[in-house]
Amino acid sequence: MAQEAPVPVVTVEHIEDAPGGAANCAVNLAVLGAQVRLIGVTGADGPGTALIGALLQHGVDTDGLIITRGRRTSIKRRVMTGGQIVARFDEENRLPLTPEIEREVVEQIHGLSPSASVVIACDYGGGLFTDAVRDALRDLPMLIVDAHDLAPWADCHPLAVLPNFEEAQRLLGETGHGDEPADFVAAQAGRLEDATGADLIVTTLDGEGTLLHQAGHEPHRTYARPTPNRMSTGAGDTFTATFALALAAGATPEEAADLAQTAASVVVHRPGTAVCTWDDLFEATQPEAVVPPERLPALLEAAPGPRARVVFTNGSFDVLNRGDVTYLQQARQLGDVLVVALNSDKSVEQLKGPDHLVNTLEDRAAVLRALGCVDHITVFDEETPAELIRMLRPDVYVTGGDDHPDVLPEAAVVKEYGGEVRVLDYVPDQSTTAITNRGRT
Repeated sequence: MAQEAPVPVVTVEHIEDAPGGAANCAVNLAVLGAQVRLIGVTGADGPGTALIGALLQHGVDTDGLIITRGRRTSIKRRVMTGGQIVARFDEENRLPLTPEIEREVVEQIHGLSPSASVVIACDYGGGLFTDAVRDALRDLPMLIVDAHDLAPWADCHPLAVLPNFEEAQRLLGETGHGDEPADFVAAQAGRLEDATGADLIVTTLDGEGTLLHQAGHEPHRTYARPTPNRMSTGAGDTFTATFALALAAGATPEEAADLAQTAASVVVHRPGTAVCTWDDLFEATQPEAVVPPERLPALLEAAPGPRARVVFTNGSFDVLNRGDVTYLQQARQLGDVLVVALNSDKSVEQLKGPDHLVNTLEDRAAVLRALGCVDHITVFDEETPAELIRMLRPDVYVTGGDDHPDVLPEAAVVKEYGGEVRVLDYVPDQSTTAITNRGRT
């Protein structure tokens, strides 16, 4: 602590520079292989020169950057010690553009069409997006908007907007609403659609993933493992870049959201402002289809951040149906990590006799692995997963609505160590047995 005031003294060991905000979004696009042109305004100063150098190093086209002595380059300096941020200093210029600079920005935007596959507007209130600039972006077929204030963008009819939960609340005049983020956004989806003019709305749920809304479709949820706030720097830029690029490449909105969530999960586990490459994505999206039971405890404890609330469920999950998917999504919402224990082929035969299964263990695991709500899959050979639960000690054990917990040996094990047992209802007439019986008649 300093002698002259009760403030920490930090010895500077090294300084790292990284593009931030819209520039970070551009770099994330570039490392994923996109051809990127960044349009904006930067100062004729040292930080502006360093920014352009970093962008060029990553292959970003900076010809759209307008350098002016009338503005300074925006900087955010974070002072860190022991892995903690102890101070942040921001230098920003939020003054409106001069008419001359505004005309140059509009000309740069007009030069994009029709070559640009997707256009991302990163509007963080820095003064760039005047009425004339937004008008130049109006009705572009692939306009993605990430803005602190989405109200002025409604007339542009963007393809997609990406507010966080607080921004969505503020847009609707519902700040401080006490509902769970996912419940609030799902209930207000129609109002958000009207207020933003967008076809797709992806709302970040306070570090718990996102909710994708598309008119005429069921909401699509992505899930994130909770991490300390200090680890989330730049994750939103990574999500936006990956989501936009996936859409431009022909992915469905649901596929784009899942891929973007995976990319964001990669960077939040790295210090500072980081990027996610294709190699990172490939590795993150190709986990083991089935994790051996003995590896699960270490795997669950290894992730950074607070200890995850582990939810556990089990079943054969043969011929996965809408009822199964709804059940698993509801189970995942009860915690941070969902572990699904699959009955092995041997276990199913012991319980229900031979020739009961339609799909092999490998096929059943592969289908479950494709669900965004399932974090880990493991297998047990016994008739019940009681011993597996005793080893793993999940916080919540979830079972289906046709089971009574008092007669389940695994539920008794959970209660022994103080865990929670939850019973969820299945979607009527959507059980695997019902479906296979209909198929056989």
